[in-house]
Amino acid sequence: MSGLLFLVAAPSGAGKTSLVKALAAADPRIEVSTSYTTRKRRPGEVDGRDYHFVDAATFTAMRDAGAFLEHARKFGHAYATARTTVDAALGRGRDVVLEIDWQGAAQVRQGCAAAVSIFILPPSKAALRARLTARGQDRPDIIAARMRQATDEIAHYAEFDHLIVNDDFEQALKDLAQVVAAARHGSAAPSFDPSPLLRELLGCADSRPAPRGEA
Repeated sequence: MSGLLFLVAAPSGAGKTSLVKALAAADPRIEVSTSYTTRKRRPGEVDGRDYHFVDAATFTAMRDAGAFLEHARKFGHAYATARTTVDAALGRGRDVVLEIDWQGAAQVRQGCAAAVSIFILPPSKAALRARLTARGQDRPDIIAARMRQATDEIAHYAEFDHLIVNDDFEQALKDLAQVVAAARHGSAAPSFDPSPLLRELLGCADSRPAPRGEA
């Protein structure tokens, strides 16, 4: 039996990577795809574990050869998912998680309508800014740019099947695991009304329909 494909997206600083790592550590059926990127390694990152770090020429050659399931640019750097790696894992019956942005998620959905898409929201703009600042990795102008980009990314929330708010990490992890379990069993995940939070994050009332399921 083929595995399930999960797409997990979030604005920078919302805690996507930490949640996905914790999910994979707790669930032996989950395999996290390691993305390719042209950005430089950050302190503590390991090539092949956190990302496959490649130069722009290598990335372009792989893209042109059709090696990527999806690819996108973010903050001046390219990111992508290798097609063969994902297909092989799914073929082994593993459930695969892609850490991805809304652009990449849209590309994957075009070729895999059965993919389960999840968007991670921060609990507030203030909390997101605090998390970005606490990382100590970016200048104030870069943080400001990430905050603007976050608003643009959150505006695509309705394209995703589920929303999860990462306020309390353990609760968010539980919510993420519940979405995975529901997908495996063909049942509905827990839901909530995201409207008040979305109005705060987007800075205006948003009248678009909510995703098919929220957690």
